[in-house]
Amino acid sequence: MNKTPIAPGKYAEISYILRENGPDGEELEICPADEAFGFMLGEGQVLPAFEAALHGLVAGDSFEFTLSVEDAYGEEDEEAYVEVPKSAFIVDGELDESIFEVGEAVPMQTEDGDEMIGVVSEARLNSVVVDFNHPFSGLSLHFVGEILGVSDAPPAG
Repeated sequence: MNKTPIAPGKYAEISYILRENGPDGEELEICPADEAFGFMLGEGQVLPAFEAALHGLVAGDSFEFTLSVEDAYGEEDEEAYVEVPKSAFIVDGELDESIFEVGEAVPMQTEDGDEMIGVVSEARLNSVVVDFNHPFSGLSLHFVGEILGVSDAPPAG
């Protein structure tokens, strides 16, 4: 088995279970081995503290760690709540009322044309309040998992 350690410039594949605020917290995400999460280290694809916690591990190693709110996605930002007129959601002259349900994810574009996903947090008469905070903001994140592989580059294909 390849025993290349996780380090900047390497490609890592992992499986994990992510829970909120510790090992007994609510399950937020599962990434099983048959749907491994792969990423290049040192390229900003994952949180720096996440990368640091995996540094030096090799294929076959297990891991368990918790990232603080500050090391994860930070506190929830009140300024990330934006009131948007319902008219902004008219497409081809039609207004799809179903997207105004609280908890519904809505794709939006910034003035620069970048896509952002927000979540409806409140529906009002002529507008909706959309939350653009990261879904995991305000949470500490507990990871438990296994290093499945470490290589010089992502697999071809």
